Formats: sequence, structure tokens, C-alpha cells
Amino acid sequence: MLKKNDIGPQAYRDAMSHFAGHVHVVTTDGPAGKRGATVIAACSVSDTPPTILVCLNSENPKNEPFVKNGRFALNTLASHQEPLSVGFSGITGLPVEERFALGEWDVISTGAPTLKGALAVFDCELIDTKDLATHRVLFGKVTGLRIGDNLRPLIYHARGYHVLDSGAPAFTEKE
Repeated sequence: MLKKNDIGPQAYRDAMSHFAGHVHVVTTDGPAGKRGATVIAACSVSDTPPTILVCLNSENPKNEPFVKNGRFALNTLASHQEPLSVGFSGITGLPVEERFALGEWDVISTGAPTLKGALAVFDCELIDTKDLATHRVLFGKVTGLRIGDNLRPLIYHARGYHVLDSGAPAFTEKE
């Protein structure tokens, strides 16, 4: 179905549900308090200096500590960490301490909680923010990094969790 003009929020969300994304939990701690949230919208910006971006709902006042603390960690989840993702998503209504009790945490460089057993952890100093529509984009300079075991990643697609099959390649070249 081709849509032009008048693209409403529901049509946009329906189209975006076809966008597969890696699941992360972004965390912060500091004077403004501890916070964690499940996110899909995160990516690399640059490798020199190492910089990532994370998109958070700016209409949720509970996300203010990310900016006020000036630091965050992006914790990339493995397939077995789905319960952690659900806990941090907000749909369960778990309070902050119960969310963090779902995993084992330490700190690397900034003081933001970093998930032991994550596929990768990017510990960041907040260097910039950009508010656009309903979201705030956080830009973080990576000051600490941990690379975990090469496990299957947790993916979100079509409004549900999925695991990549590590079997046959997704395509085969024809000779």
C-alpha cells in the first residue's frame, strides 16, 4: 500500500513495526537518580571519537535523569535477557530498584550502571542532546567499553521479540 501525505501516527508505527532492531537497556545514575529504560532506537554515530546516539521519549518526565546526570550506558541484550528487557520497558510497572534487581550490574567509567553479561556495553558521557517531536536524542562519547560473549542478540520486530538463527546464512550467492 502506497501512502502519501497525511501519514498518521498509527500508520507510521505500523510501518516501523517492520523495522527490526537490536534491544538495549539504557541506564543512568547520579545526583538526579537512577533510571533505566528499554530502547531499540540506538546506533553508532562515529568511531573517531567513539560516539553513539540513543532516542528516548521526551514526554516521559522519568527520563530527565539521563540529561541531568550527564552520563548513560547502553547495554546491548542477548536473547536470554528478554525478561530484563520486559522489566525495563515500563509495561510491567516495576519500580526502579525491582527493575535493576533483574540483572547483575557494575560500573566501568562514568558511574552509570553497566549490565554484566550484556553482548556489549557502551559507557558514555553525555555530550549533546537534540529534542525532536516526541523524542530526545542523546549523544554520548564512549568513555568505557565492554565486549561480552558472542551470544545470539535479542531483536524486536513486528511488535515481538525474536532471536536470530545462527544456522544457514540469510542468502546464498549464485555462482
